[in-house]
Amino acid sequence: MRDLAAVVAKPDAEAAIASLKAEGVYDDARKVVSHDDEAVELPILTAPSETAVFDVIRQKTPARRTRTLEDILAADGWTDAELELAPTSWAVIGSVVLVKLADDTPRPEEVGEALLSLHGEAETVLSREGISGELREPSSTVLAGTGDTETIHTEHGTKYALDLSQVMFSPGNQAERARMGTVVEPDERVFDMFAGIGYFTLPMARAGAHVTATERNPNSFKFLAENAMLNDVTDRVDAILADCRDVDVSAERVVMGYYDAHEYLDAALAALESGGTLHMHATTPEKLLWDRPIDRLTDAAEKAGRSVEVLDTRKVKSHSEGVWHVVVDARID
Repeated sequence: MRDLAAVVAKPDAEAAIASLKAEGVYDDARKVVSHDDEAVELPILTAPSETAVFDVIRQKTPARRTRTLEDILAADGWTDAELELAPTSWAVIGSVVLVKLADDTPRPEEVGEALLSLHGEAETVLSREGISGELREPSSTVLAGTGDTETIHTEHGTKYALDLSQVMFSPGNQAERARMGTVVEPDERVFDMFAGIGYFTLPMARAGAHVTATERNPNSFKFLAENAMLNDVTDRVDAILADCRDVDVSAERVVMGYYDAHEYLDAALAALESGGTLHMHATTPEKLLWDRPIDRLTDAAEKAGRSVEVLDTRKVKSHSEGVWHVVVDARID
């Protein structure tokens, strides 16, 4: 019978699960359960050799992962019609479960409690309700748990401290965040125009690049500075609280991780050295792929007397029905 569990601190649970999965010893057939107020028990097949844990124990009553969100809500009396309105996806960000509910989802608090019972490593369930304004500020509601929305999330070794009630975080951008840590060269000079909490800055700096990271949202900037320290890259990150258009910088690579990045192309091209690489994010209707983002880039380059060689185009994730979040990579001469 599978009954082994690794005991780890609650704040380390997410990173430990990823490490255990990488080792091939994580047991997906069982649930994470609480060990005490400070620690959780992660189900494992055999004792880990690479993942740091407090202890390896045998559980007296292993908790099988047999229930789904639908099972729990049905047991709470939800009708078939109500279950059709329940969320089908969510993300665990550190100790917070982040979920988006439909406007007509009944009894949101019951959804929150059900999600907490599914994810023993989490402490709070937060409903995300959108991003607004030039500072990209989120609106959200705590559905269940302690209500603590500040956490540390780990992806591919990069640690992101953040408060999900104050700053935005998109789980769907994970692959792009990881990819940016693979495209830079050691000591390459990078300008991250919309750094946020360090979404792209941190993977690039960890890979050895020197990043000028600008952010004008004070809350995001606070976490950007904290995350540079958390990841031990303060010597490679120049964090600036400012509008990116007001910063005088010369870079070999420019990252524009903002949906309306095309409005800032003049500043990006002014900062990018000849032969440098530009990464421009955009939201684009399916029928305008890839003409609209590429046309916007080439038009801006022509006005600046520059030439464009498109190196790659990628869909990052679905933004809304019929609209994609995309990235255009280009060499600018």
